[in-house]
This record gives sequence, structure tokens and C-alpha cells, in this order.
Amino acid sequence: MGAKKGDRVTIYMPMIPETAFAMLACTRIGAVHSVVFGGFSPDSLAGRIQDCGSKLVITADEGLRAGKKIPLKANVDAALGQGAAATSGARRAAHLRRHPMQNGRDVWYGDLAKRCRSIASPRR
Repeated sequence: MGAKKGDRVTIYMPMIPETAFAMLACTRIGAVHSVVFGGFSPDSLAGRIQDCGSKLVITADEGLRAGKKIPLKANVDAALGQGAAATSGARRAAHLRRHPMQNGRDVWYGDLAKRCRSIASPRR
């Protein structure tokens, strides 16, 4: 996704294994990650993206909290369309395939995982 050492990455995901994978991936490449609580509104999310100068936002299509669906991807779409967050250069990777993608900005998580597996080499 182009993130490199020193870049900031916002993680806006439910409590699923891929959230930890994203944090560990950031640590491995030296990017700074900021985990944003999935219950935050698009306005609150936009402020956090802007404040940290995030280059990438990693999210899921939705989360569940107390049996209620939280529209994470829709919240990110709204946040990236607001003010300074819209011009921050942030991109996004989505986890599940339920909502429409924006060509040139959105990438499916599964496609990234496949690509990473194909270029990864075993460590000894």
C-alpha cells in the first residue's frame, strides 16, 4: 500500500485477528499506527486522521457492538470526504466485500494478503 517507515496509519477495525495483523505489519515496516475506536463517528474519525497526518486508513466493512452493526466502511468514506481529512492523502484497505469500492483508492484486504504471501520469504 506504499506505507513506509515513519508514515502514520489509522486502524479503524473491529476486534478481529486482522486488527492485530495490521498493527504488527505497521510495527514491522516502522510505520506508526493509531487505533481508533470503532464506535467513533465519521467526524471524530476525520479529526484523528487529520491530526496524525495518516497516509493510510485500514478498516472493515462493518463491526458488531452489543449486537448492533457499526458501518465502519461508510464512516471512513464520510471521514475521508471531510475537510482536511479529504486532502490528507489517506488511502484505505477494506477487509470484507460487502460495500462498493472507490477505484484508485480502495483495496481489498484479501487481495493484499495474497500479494504479501506471494512475495514473503521464510525467515531462518
